[in-house]
Amino acid sequence: MNKRVKFFAEQALIVSNIFIAFLLLFESKLEVPAWLQPLGRMHPLVLHFPIVLLLLAIAIQWYASASGRGGNNFYHAFSQNLLLSGALLSAVTVVMGLFLSREEGYSGDTLQWHKWTGAGIFFLASIIYWAANKSWYKGIITKVAGAVVVVSLILTGHFGAGLTHGEDFILQPLAVYYEAPPVPLDKAIVFEHVILPIFEKKCISCHNPDKLKGELMLADSASIVKGGKTGKLFVPGNPGISLLLERVHLPLEEKKHMPPKGKSQLTENEIALLTLWIRDETPFTKKVIDLPVNDSLRLLAAAALKPVKVQEEQFDFSAADENTIAKLNTDYRTITPLAKESPALEVNIYNRAAYTKNQLEALTEVRKQIVTLNLNKLPVTDEDLKIIGQFENLRKLDLNFTDITANGLKELAPLKHLKQLTLSGTKVNYNDLKAQLPGLKSLQTVSVWNTEITQSEAEQLQKAYPGIAFIKGFTDDGSNPLKLNPPQIANSNVVFGGQLPLSLMHPIKGVQLFYTTDGSDPDSIHSILFDPKTVLTENTTIRAKAFKDGWYSSDIAEFGFFRNAYIPDSVWLLYPLNSVHQAEGAHTFFNTKLGAIGANNPAWANYFAGVRRNDMTLMSEFKQPVTLSSVGLHYMIEEATGIYPPAWVEVWGGENERQMKLLVKMKPPLPAKGDVPSLKLVEGSFKPQAVSCLKIVAKPYAEGEHKKLLLVDEMFLN
Repeated sequence: MNKRVKFFAEQALIVSNIFIAFLLLFESKLEVPAWLQPLGRMHPLVLHFPIVLLLLAIAIQWYASASGRGGNNFYHAFSQNLLLSGALLSAVTVVMGLFLSREEGYSGDTLQWHKWTGAGIFFLASIIYWAANKSWYKGIITKVAGAVVVVSLILTGHFGAGLTHGEDFILQPLAVYYEAPPVPLDKAIVFEHVILPIFEKKCISCHNPDKLKGELMLADSASIVKGGKTGKLFVPGNPGISLLLERVHLPLEEKKHMPPKGKSQLTENEIALLTLWIRDETPFTKKVIDLPVNDSLRLLAAAALKPVKVQEEQFDFSAADENTIAKLNTDYRTITPLAKESPALEVNIYNRAAYTKNQLEALTEVRKQIVTLNLNKLPVTDEDLKIIGQFENLRKLDLNFTDITANGLKELAPLKHLKQLTLSGTKVNYNDLKAQLPGLKSLQTVSVWNTEITQSEAEQLQKAYPGIAFIKGFTDDGSNPLKLNPPQIANSNVVFGGQLPLSLMHPIKGVQLFYTTDGSDPDSIHSILFDPKTVLTENTTIRAKAFKDGWYSSDIAEFGFFRNAYIPDSVWLLYPLNSVHQAEGAHTFFNTKLGAIGANNPAWANYFAGVRRNDMTLMSEFKQPVTLSSVGLHYMIEEATGIYPPAWVEVWGGENERQMKLLVKMKPPLPAKGDVPSLKLVEGSFKPQAVSCLKIVAKPYAEGEHKKLLLVDEMFLN
C-alpha cells in the first residue's frame, strides 16, 4: 500500500474508533434522518467484505507464524494491508448497523449481542493492526488473537442470522430429525397446539422479542391479545374486520400483505383455522375435543394435528426415470419427490393464463408415481378429469376454484387411493356431489366451502358419510351478523390529469358501496350507489360505506382524488429545502406521489418537501402559455410535533419573471391543540389567466420566533 494512502487510512481508523465509541456511548439519543436510512439498510450488503478481508489477514498471520516466517516483510505487509482494509470496512459496517438498528422492529437480547460482538470485532481488528508492529506480537499471541476474531465473526454472523431469519434459521433443516411427537387429540388445546404453531411457522421470524416489526409480537397469547402499533390483531367474533385477516387477504403485491412477498405464505387451511378461531371467540385454554363433533374448527384442527403423511407410506411402484421428470419440469409445472428416496411424486401446476389440457396429458408418462396433484385456481374442466382418472396412485387432489362440476367427479372413480379432495370455490352442488360420493370409496376429507352446498346440506352429507370429514368453513346464514370491513380503492393513483374512472372495491361478494362527495356521511337510501362507469373530472373527496343484507354496515372510508391539468416544463426553488425533507426537490410537487402520515412510513420520509427557516418558493415555466383558474397545495398537519399548514400561500403569474401579478392569496385554517394528524388541501380560485411563468410562495407558520415545519407533497394546477 502506498505510504501516503496508508497514512490517511491509519488516521481514518483512529477517527473511526473515536466516532464509533461516541455512537455507542450516546446510542439512546441517536435519531437517524430519512435520507440516512438507506445507508443503514446497506448493512447486510457491505458486511461480507470485512469478513473476507479479516479472515484472510488472520489466515496469513497464522501461516507466517506456524511456518517460521513471521518476520518476513512480504507476509507482514500483506496481512497488515488486509487488516487495515478489513478494519476500515468493519467500521463502515458497524456504523450502518447502528443506523439500521434505530429503525422500528429491532430490539431484544439478540440485537444487543449482534451489536456488541460486531463492534468488538472492529475494536479488536484495530488493536491487532497496531499491535502487529510490536516485537512481542508473535507466536501464541498471534494465534489467540486470530482465534478470538474468528470466533467473534462466527458469533456475530449467528446473531445476525437470528435477527433476519429467526432464531432457528441455521438448524431448521434438521428439525425433521428431532420433531416433537404429535399431541394426542384428547389433550390438544386449540390455541397452543393448532393456532400458535401457525404463527411460529409463518409469522414469528418478524414478530418476536428480538424483531418487533410493527411493534407486534406473536410469541404468546398475551402479546397476541395486546396487538401492535396499528391496533388489536383481531376482533373476537368478527373475522371480517380483524386486522390479521385483512392483511392476509390483501393482494400479494401489496406492501401490507402478510406474510410479506418472498416469505412462506399461509395455506388455505391455515387461513380457515384462523378465521374460525376468531369467529368462534375460542378461549385460549379450550381443548379441541370440547368443540362440537361436527364443528368446522374441530375438523380442521384434528386434520392439522393428524396430517395425512403420505410420505411415510410404503409404495409398491418403482420410481420414474429422472430424465423424464427433468423434461416434464417447466416454468409453470413442478414435479418433485414427495420425500427423499421416495418414488412418489408431487405435482404443482401454476398460471391460469398459461394452462392447457396438454399439461395434464404430458403427465401420463409418470401417472403411476403421482400421489399429490395441485390444480388450484386453474381453468380445469370435467373433460380434464378423464386424464386425472388415469393417475392410479393419486392420494391428494386440489381442485379449489377450478371450473369442474360434481358430475365430472365420476371420472375419478378409478382412483382407489384418493383420500383428500378439495372442491372449494367450484360449481359443485349437494345433489350431484351426493350422487358421486359412493364411487369415491377411499375419501377421508372433502373441502366444500365457498360452494353452492349450504351448511345444513354439508351436515346431511356428514351424517350420510361419517367416514368422510366435510369441511364447509364459515357460512353467512344471517343468524350471526358481522360487521363489514370498509371499502377500498382499486385506482393505482389518485392524482390524475383530464379525468379518472372511479374504482371502488370490496373483498366480500355481494356488497353494495354507497358514497357521497359533499362531505356528508353516506347511507344506503340517500347516497350514490357506486357505478363502475363513474368518472371524476375535478378534485373530489369520496366518503364511502359498504352495505350487505345480513351484515352490519362498515365504517366510513374517505379517499381524496386530485386533478392536476398542467405540469410545468421546468421548475426550480428559489430557497433551499429543509436538509431532512428534500424528497425530489422542485420535482416533488408534480410527481403524483402523495405522502402519508407516520414517520416510519416511506411515503412520509420520501414524498414530502419541507421548509422551516425560509419560504417555500417555487418557480415554474411553460413553453406554451396555459390558462389557469386555480392552484392547490397538499400538505401535512401534525400539531403535536410542530408540523403546521402554511401561514399563507401566494400565487403569482404572468408572461415572464418580470411581468407577474398576484393571482390569489390563501390562508388555510390552523389546527387546534390536540387535533389528530391529517393531510389537507388548500386551494385558491381566480379569474382564468393565461400564464407562461408561475411563482408559488408558501410561508411557514411562526409563533413568535419559533417557526413551524411546513411539509408539502403535491401542487395542483387547473
